[in-house]
Amino acid sequence: MSESPVRSNTRERTQNEEVEAEQSERQDVCPECGGNVATDTEHGETVCKDCGLVIEEDSIDRGPEWRAFDSAERDRKSRVGAPTTNMMHDKGLSTNIGWQNKDAYGRSLSSEQRQKMQRLRTWNERFRTRDSKERNLKQALGEIDRMASALGLPQNVRETASVIYRRALGDDLLPGRSIEGVATAALYASARMAGSPRSLDEMAVVSRVDKMELTRTYRYIVRELNLEVQPADPEQYLPRFVSDLELTDETERRARELIERARRAGLLSGKSPVGLAAAAVYAAALLTNDKVTQSEVSDVANISEVTIRNRYKELLEAEDVPA
Repeated sequence: MSESPVRSNTRERTQNEEVEAEQSERQDVCPECGGNVATDTEHGETVCKDCGLVIEEDSIDRGPEWRAFDSAERDRKSRVGAPTTNMMHDKGLSTNIGWQNKDAYGRSLSSEQRQKMQRLRTWNERFRTRDSKERNLKQALGEIDRMASALGLPQNVRETASVIYRRALGDDLLPGRSIEGVATAALYASARMAGSPRSLDEMAVVSRVDKMELTRTYRYIVRELNLEVQPADPEQYLPRFVSDLELTDETERRARELIERARRAGLLSGKSPVGLAAAAVYAAALLTNDKVTQSEVSDVANISEVTIRNRYKELLEAEDVPA
């Protein structure tokens, strides 16, 4: 009785798989001495660590065919796209048509080609946002990027703010609130979570919403999303204030000491961290003979000179230095 073709094919496939498995196992050990093997990617060889036998050579190099000696050259030669990011509504996965009316060789396009490319750009922008939610997200992320650039916030703060806004949009927290207000609140919370806080007054200057709406929206977002935002520490403002005023490292160190002693004395409770940081910088500058005026500190910190004077006296009293 003859064997069916189906059963015969199945048996052949099983035998082939067993042969391939045995070959792969044999590649893990040296066929000559049974020692361990290693793969030399630079020369494309698989060799035995013990006896030096070359088991395989001319293996396929799956890396790029070019070499780069620094990050700039690597970026210039690389032909892949940028990594995905939460700062774009489509996470950077869609195609973007450039605004330059030139071809791949740098030659200017004809009038007819320019009109065609403009129509393609228009339709491309329309197709990138499929519904109202994506249009909402695109506008909000653009606002976050604009405000972060104006405030000098780093990339990680922008990414976190984008994630917070996406969560708010996904949890349907936007009805009854403006896109700008939620975007500003997300950026404010992100800056505080990352240890690069900005004051409400600074946020209000670059935002398109007033301070009252920003405060109200921020509290709502933090409560609904259960964000773990720690109270702002005055020391987090010191490096920026010292850098903007072009003061010395000694002044910054002295300002940290003033704030630490005020914290031990219990003077930080109920006080604005921005006012305390500004007063500490001013007091430290006087103690280290750095020339700075209350007006200059007030402009950098965006608070009144009266607040600086009041906090300044309290800090010096905690330091036991006559004001």
